[in-house]
Amino acid sequence: MSSHPGPDAPGALTVLLYSSNRRTREDVRLALGRRVARDLPPVRVEEVATQPAVLTAMDRGGIDLAILDGEAVPGGMGLCRQLKDEIRRCPPLLVLTGRPDDAWLATWSRADGVVGHPIDPVRLPAVVAQLLRGATEPAGRG
Repeated sequence: MSSHPGPDAPGALTVLLYSSNRRTREDVRLALGRRVARDLPPVRVEEVATQPAVLTAMDRGGIDLAILDGEAVPGGMGLCRQLKDEIRRCPPLLVLTGRPDDAWLATWSRADGVVGHPIDPVRLPAVVAQLLRGATEPAGRG
């Protein structure tokens, strides 16, 4: 028996992961693991492969953070900008970029965080944890 709650336990944080590439989804899921940081609850990764599935999940609510693959077809950067425009209290959005030169596109998309391909199993959970910590802080800042 594990003394740590599983990803489906009450209080688990839900990370929506969008990529049209199955391998990218697998790499991200493995990099995130069950917990991105000791001070945060476990994470539950909800994988989707299409933009309509992202919109459905975001409309349903309960997403604590979304990871959008900028290399997906169709791309995650335009979707990131759309979500920022359309969702009043949009959860943090992290964009995966294909090249360092794509950083300006991530800025245009209004992403809260950016991580490049290939997926770095140390950097990705650190950035996700930082974004989740910011999202779980009490309201009233700025």
